[in-house]
Amino acid sequence: MLKQIRYFQSVVRNQSFTEAAEECFISQSAISQQIQALENELGVQLIVREKRKFFLTPAGEHFYQKSSVILSEFEALCRETMRIGHNEQAELRIGYLKSYGGNEIQLAVIDFSAKYLDVAVQIITGNHEDLYDHLRLGKLDLVLNDQRRAFSDEYVNLLLTESCCHIEIASRNPIADFEWVTTEQLRKISCILVASQNQWETEQTYYRDIVGFKGDFLFFDNLEEARLMVVGGKGFMPIEGGERPSQFGTTISRVPLYKRGSPVHRRYCAFWKVNNSVSKLKEFSEILKSKFNKGN
Repeated sequence: MLKQIRYFQSVVRNQSFTEAAEECFISQSAISQQIQALENELGVQLIVREKRKFFLTPAGEHFYQKSSVILSEFEALCRETMRIGHNEQAELRIGYLKSYGGNEIQLAVIDFSAKYLDVAVQIITGNHEDLYDHLRLGKLDLVLNDQRRAFSDEYVNLLLTESCCHIEIASRNPIADFEWVTTEQLRKISCILVASQNQWETEQTYYRDIVGFKGDFLFFDNLEEARLMVVGGKGFMPIEGGERPSQFGTTISRVPLYKRGSPVHRRYCAFWKVNNSVSKLKEFSEILKSKFNKGN
């Protein structure tokens, strides 16, 4: 049934039997037969086909959501079993926000790696949705992310800090001398965001509709490129983890962000799956939490 579940996941993910068949290296008729066999095994209809289109039944939607978690956990179990069997080095995969400006994650990795020499630490960066998907699909063990969703019982949701949002802006800009700046005062200035191309629309929607930035948006792939644009006076950049320091030399300043007379706050959390059995995962989360506690 695991193979049939993978075929079903591929069909739904690609929204196409043809593309799923190519992805799975089997014929379209074969993948259709496997989906039908899965439905027969379960005794319920998962997909309703209408000419060249299809949609999921309520049972199919439920099965898709839950089976993706089961598959990622099964694959993680297989990797860990093979690692133990081959006597390979343990691995901890960590992700954090591309635009995160604090140094807590780096300090935590340094302390953790010094204490646990037998664990290889891999680190990647991404936007909010990138990190969420990587965690959901089992590609990462722990992520440092901002909270944009209600907490889920499927994950450990460790609150690390809640802080006032800041923007970075060129120090020569008059706004750099403000005690704080409002979203309304920034409406005619371009907002510079760090985001991969596939997340441009998602990030723009969040910062426009939720945070309240109404100007143009400029996108860059990494924090260094974005900061060069800030220095060049091309716009301002909302920065994650922005409470320290308040100024970078003489080129960039950080200013607290306000909306409707109140500071804009952001909650940062460490997330991992409840049943993740990766060695030393909890130890790393405790070290990470201690780094945030020192900054409070």
